[in-house]
Amino acid sequence: MDHLQSAVTSLVHGSNTLFILMGAVMVLAMHAGFAFLEVGTVRQKNQVNALCKILSDFAVSTLAYFFIGYWISYGVSFMQPAAALSTDHGYGLVKFFFLLTFAAAIPAIISGGIAERARFAPQLCATALIVAFVYPFFEGLVWNGNFGLQAWLQGRFGAPFHDFAGSVVVHAMGGWLALAAVLLLGPRQGRYRDGRLVAFAPSSIPFLALGSWILIVGWFGFNVMSAQTLQGVSGLVAVNSLMAMVGGTVAALVVGRNDPGFLHNGPLAGLVAVCAGSDVMHPLGALVTGLIAGALFVWCFTAAQGKWRIDDVLGVWPLHGVCGVWGGIACGVFGQQMLGGIGGVSLASQLLGTALGVLVALAGGFAVYGAIKYGHGLRLSQEEEYYGADLSIHKIGAISQD
Repeated sequence: MDHLQSAVTSLVHGSNTLFILMGAVMVLAMHAGFAFLEVGTVRQKNQVNALCKILSDFAVSTLAYFFIGYWISYGVSFMQPAAALSTDHGYGLVKFFFLLTFAAAIPAIISGGIAERARFAPQLCATALIVAFVYPFFEGLVWNGNFGLQAWLQGRFGAPFHDFAGSVVVHAMGGWLALAAVLLLGPRQGRYRDGRLVAFAPSSIPFLALGSWILIVGWFGFNVMSAQTLQGVSGLVAVNSLMAMVGGTVAALVVGRNDPGFLHNGPLAGLVAVCAGSDVMHPLGALVTGLIAGALFVWCFTAAQGKWRIDDVLGVWPLHGVCGVWGGIACGVFGQQMLGGIGGVSLASQLLGTALGVLVALAGGFAVYGAIKYGHGLRLSQEEEYYGADLSIHKIGAISQD
């Protein structure tokens, strides 16, 4: 009997390890989506830089999170024998891998906002500081109950801040960090002339679309496998992700008037927004969440570039920052039982938790990028920007001229 129980326990741990490993690999693949979305959006003279930034940022993020960030969030250190780390089929290590891919999404998000004029090494320094300190601080507050925030919200409002897969913890955090960096950098050379916006056309709609599709597919690992165990997996999360993605697509198509850039970012807006409440919403609530997110993205991107003169190249603040905030709030609305949700959420907790995420991101972004800007410099020179980051930094272009 003991042998049978041991075999069952081993099977459970092994299955959970494989499950979360598959999720980690799917989210890792999303970084190719971030890369190609940026490659397709920036001008051709900055395509190599986009590819190099995403891969380099991931490497730096891994080191920062392994040695510092994961310990700040969860109090776990890997400075112990391999035999101890490999217990339960190494589930703890694979959980780190999975959560690392979330942490590394932060600099990948920021990369799209500061494209075409940011220096390479300073951005890597910012990545290290953000993934080691800023992101883990808020991640630990929400997902590990650090400093008693969740317990206080539970006692005061009847439910903690609910963010199942990171609308606020990952996406809003990345979007608002990016906004701070974009504001400190300023617009690209020639973006505004005589008070008017000058259009910089995307270099490749096919690459942009490819990046969007890679992100869409990987997102089902991002959301569904946030359960982290086979026992916790839910088809509701999958269908809610699907409905929000479709809602965002339709809204962006209509509000964006068939613009392919808006169309391929619309599904991402819906997916960002549904992350927080994908495990508690009814599919119709997820659909409405996605519809609103798609429209929000188009409106905020247009206003930011034209009216407010915020030169956010990929629109990461509207896409991740604004839609992430909407996702945190939408969870508190459509997660309610009266609207078909499962319940167990508080709108007050969602509002406070979301607002805190924005404050932490803005404070961290201005602190990190501000210190680097005034201490070392963030931006390429005017000449370097004119020739493009590819030749100025990497000494090679995306397409051979032979």
